[in-house]
Amino acid sequence: MMGLMAREETRTLTSTTARTPGASAVRSPSGGAPPRTWRTRLLVVGIVLAAVNLRPAITSAGALLEEVRDGLGMSGTVAGLLTSVPPLCFAVFGVTAPRLARRFGAGAVVCAGMAAIGTGLLIRPYVGGTAAFLATTALALMGIAVSNVLMPVIVKRWFPDRVGSMTGLYSMALALGTATAAAVTVPVTDALGGDWRSGLAVWAGLAAAAVLPWLAFARERGTTPAGRPPAPDGKEPTHEVPAPAEAPALRITRSRTAWALAVFFGLQATAAYITMGWMAQIYRDAGVPAGTAGLLLAATMVMGVPLAFVIPRLAARLPHQGPIVVALGVSGLAGYAGLYFAPAAGAWLWAVLLGIANCAFPLALTMVGMRARTSGGVAQLSAFAQSTGYLISIPGPLLVGVLYQHSGGWGLPLALMAGLMIPQTVIGVLAGRNRTVEDEATPA
Repeated sequence: MMGLMAREETRTLTSTTARTPGASAVRSPSGGAPPRTWRTRLLVVGIVLAAVNLRPAITSAGALLEEVRDGLGMSGTVAGLLTSVPPLCFAVFGVTAPRLARRFGAGAVVCAGMAAIGTGLLIRPYVGGTAAFLATTALALMGIAVSNVLMPVIVKRWFPDRVGSMTGLYSMALALGTATAAAVTVPVTDALGGDWRSGLAVWAGLAAAAVLPWLAFARERGTTPAGRPPAPDGKEPTHEVPAPAEAPALRITRSRTAWALAVFFGLQATAAYITMGWMAQIYRDAGVPAGTAGLLLAATMVMGVPLAFVIPRLAARLPHQGPIVVALGVSGLAGYAGLYFAPAAGAWLWAVLLGIANCAFPLALTMVGMRARTSGGVAQLSAFAQSTGYLISIPGPLLVGVLYQHSGGWGLPLALMAGLMIPQTVIGVLAGRNRTVEDEATPA
């Protein structure tokens, strides 16, 4: 009798816990028991550290672009090519991320990505020559590319009920890493004797730290979450555990929503990489000291720290994200106008306005998570939107470098930036409509 009562009490408690919202921070998509708390916390730490490393490779080089150009003998056009390498690598390597994750596991791919970032950042300042500098930069960006694509997938799979808040968390961490690299690269370089090579290489240590938490998830295989329940004998399984059945692969190119997200992603990426690559130089050409120009770039990036947490949470509560898209677009247009008419006089205001506009990135990531119903759909949509979007963004930074070199000023480049903000806003409104790619692209 006591045994029956105990079993009944256990079933009642289990049922109550399952019905209680927020009973577990993470739910296994397979419907099994929630993962151990320490693994959940370690996963959150890994996501944050990975996000922190997704931009310093770019903004550290942007803060020292003049020194890098002088040290390697780069022309303005070649420097524009350097600022176009990130979207090129993100497009080429990002599309491989879902396939790699299915074969090796998302944790292993992100772990390898962090190692690639650290290796590339450590050796690129010392290889000598422009071609080698670009190649080692591409190695770091390859690691960033696969991690970029897998972050929304990991959040959707492990935190299905908290897409907005978790997207906000890693977007905030990404913005913090971006801003920190922009702000402290010049002072760190000065502290290291003014050697720009040492100032760039120090960021390899941050990537090395990010490898550590992902080692715990590197043995995960296939599509099963890191938080899967243990094997019946209490040991962690070392073989692939079948994941729950996913919906058939989508014909993603048939989805208008997917295309709208891809174009929106591409246009916001164009603005972001132009800003990260050239904004400090715009201020320096206006007479702003190098250290202050780096701080202004950091101010633009640091705006994403609070807003990258707030905007995804707000977007997740709205059926249509169009109003947020419009507000960001207006901020961008105002910032570009200010840089054209009074770059030095209103420098801090323009930095803040452009920082607000750059929060189109976490908004785009949030919409990727909202425009698909399953983790498989998010994986396909994320790979398509990011890879296609980054392809779209490749010409922008390069064209800015060409216009800057041949016009001798920033009038034409700024006109280009402002002009691109208009279609970004229009397409973003279309991408923000309340619909999913499964409704548009599921095979018959």
